[in-house]
Amino acid sequence: MAEANWYVVHTYSGYENKVKANIEKTIENRNLQEEILEVRVPMQDVMEMKNGVRKTVQKKMFPGYVLINMVMNDDTWYVVRNTRGVTGFVGPGSKPVPLTEAEMKPLGIKVDNITIDFGEGDTIVVVAGAWKNTVGVVQKIDFNKQAVTINVDMFGRDTPVEISFAEVRKFS
Repeated sequence: MAEANWYVVHTYSGYENKVKANIEKTIENRNLQEEILEVRVPMQDVMEMKNGVRKTVQKKMFPGYVLINMVMNDDTWYVVRNTRGVTGFVGPGSKPVPLTEAEMKPLGIKVDNITIDFGEGDTIVVVAGAWKNTVGVVQKIDFNKQAVTINVDMFGRDTPVEISFAEVRKFS
């Protein structure tokens, strides 16, 4: 299988989240999970003053652009290029150019491979975030998103929750 890279897609301004949702739906419908790994609309926290009150809000880092981690081939190119709201890939002519590691670093996209000391079926404890001190069994590990899925008991039912590698430790 070819290597996945990050590409930048130009969209109509204001359609970034719609494009993201449409591409994710197409990935699901066409079973392209192995070829189109992740779709992101880069956001940043910005401090705003409204009526004398400071408030932190999330704003798009690059209005009109969406980042996609994908294996470039004719099928994936066609799917992304023909998504409603997409005007094209960023690159010379119609040839998409992948982002370099130096270009991805300021976007918060980690390229380094993280090693973890747990696997599927292991018990872990959440050490940060909303689920802090929750203990769960690893159901799925997603190295692309750098996250694990655990089942959490919520209202008497097992509910799958996705948590970042940085927020979990192996339960001892």
